Amino acid sequence: MDESIAQLLDGKALAERIYGQLQEQIQQIQANAGRPPGLAVLMVGDNPASAAYVRNKERACAKVGIASYGSHFPTETTASELEQVIQNLNQDERVDGILVQLPLPSHLDAVSLLHQIDPDKDADGLHPLNLGRLVRSEAGLRSCTPAGVMRLLQEYQIDVKGKQAVVVGRSILVGKPLALMLLDADATVTIAHSRSHDLPAITRNADILLAAVGRPALITAEMVKPGAVVIDVGINRVTDDAGNSRLVGDVHFDSVEKVAKFITPVPGGVGAMTVAMLLQNTVWSYSQRYL
Repeated sequence: MDESIAQLLDGKALAERIYGQLQEQIQQIQANAGRPPGLAVLMVGDNPASAAYVRNKERACAKVGIASYGSHFPTETTASELEQVIQNLNQDERVDGILVQLPLPSHLDAVSLLHQIDPDKDADGLHPLNLGRLVRSEAGLRSCTPAGVMRLLQEYQIDVKGKQAVVVGRSILVGKPLALMLLDADATVTIAHSRSHDLPAITRNADILLAAVGRPALITAEMVKPGAVVIDVGINRVTDDAGNSRLVGDVHFDSVEKVAKFITPVPGGVGAMTVAMLLQNTVWSYSQRYL
């Protein structure tokens, strides 16, 4: 192998190992609980990407022994109807995790629906109470994608302590919670975004560069410090002139892998870890009730 090519951080393989651990954990708790853990995924409308994600989550649940209580609602479903469904799931003893699949149709407000979820069943870790626990370094449910990134760094023994970490992107889904988790792990954190002046000058300082903006191939080789760890959170579907579509990240993989020391592939990197952390959150909520 050419030594100048970055080592891949294989999220898919790690996710499979986590599934094995969760399966064992569930078997141990289930003897006491008398039921498997339950995850309810609510999907509204017929976004094909969302449908694929939901199927993927349901398959992963089946693999580890989590009961799926998936519900698919027509596009025109009202906010009050969904709120009633969430209230019922909050009361349902079989359900440990509730997830509203995003994006929602334009007439629905994701934030107000999220506020309806019992924070202890917030499988996505996005309820304001859980984000507050993260800010305060308290135990709680964590946002799945950032938690997956941290778990991947840990698996490959990449110590972030004292390192310069640059997070490109400031969304509440990824950028902000990821910056907080890195800070918690003693990294020195910079958050860059679309309004940052001279983005390449900022990213070239990074020992660990994390791209989470949703713009294909935004991060190129000249923006990366040689020997850096590059984590690509972006998942973008691009179509070539022949009409063939494929998934790419926010990092220009082919050029950056020749500069970085470690890099995540897309697909097969962070995306696989997001689903694993969703299941881990569900099992964590389940274990809090029975252990």
